[in-house]
Amino acid sequence: MTGAGGYVALGDSISIDDYSGGPGRGGASLLFANRDDDFPEWRGRDLRSTAPGTTFTLLATDGATTGTLLDRQLPRFAALPARPGLVTLTIGGNDLLGAYGDTAGARAVVARVTAALDRALVAIAAALAPDGRVVVGTVYDPSDGTGDAARLGLPPWPDAVALIAELNDGLRRTAARHGAAVAEIAEHFRGHGLAAGDPRRPEARPEQRDLWFCSLIEPNAWGAGGVRAAFWAALNGGG
Repeated sequence: MTGAGGYVALGDSISIDDYSGGPGRGGASLLFANRDDDFPEWRGRDLRSTAPGTTFTLLATDGATTGTLLDRQLPRFAALPARPGLVTLTIGGNDLLGAYGDTAGARAVVARVTAALDRALVAIAAALAPDGRVVVGTVYDPSDGTGDAARLGLPPWPDAVALIAELNDGLRRTAARHGAAVAEIAEHFRGHGLAAGDPRRPEARPEQRDLWFCSLIEPNAWGAGGVRAAFWAALNGGG
């Protein structure tokens, strides 16, 4: 996995605690320290257990775009007192959402996201500990590949599913160029959106545990477990 040292989570709300029930319950937080009461099957499979002494810094923020990453988060990252041994990054979804309904504009956004990620990964590498690891997450689709905007309460956009796929392909290619691992969050979430229920529901901890979304685009408590699982698989060769 990774040796003891620092773990830093960068990016957007896929990584934060806010929509999953509070501090310690988001995907990045679960990678650091499992909530055994919610996920007993993950007991002992976290950084606190496998790399005692690891510290955790959550720099990801709600609504973050690649601009937020470059202009706000990375300066804070560079100012940390010690070089981290692990960085996870979830980014790009909010950039794409900002071009919703505009296919040509969205393709331009995908190009800008990959260029920004390229810059970000250079900066992260410069501040990473020797032999440190970086994980880049893909972006999920609450429609579960159906593109059924009406059920999501959105205007129709027939190209939405294809554009998410293009974004994820760009994230994968850019990560590979920099030797970063890819957390297949999109694949882990498949079947846990419209196929499981209503992603617009606001509850952080719905009784229905196979529904992983809340407030349309956010990971709820059970979705946070899916984010963690994707991070863990990326770090452990799919295990």
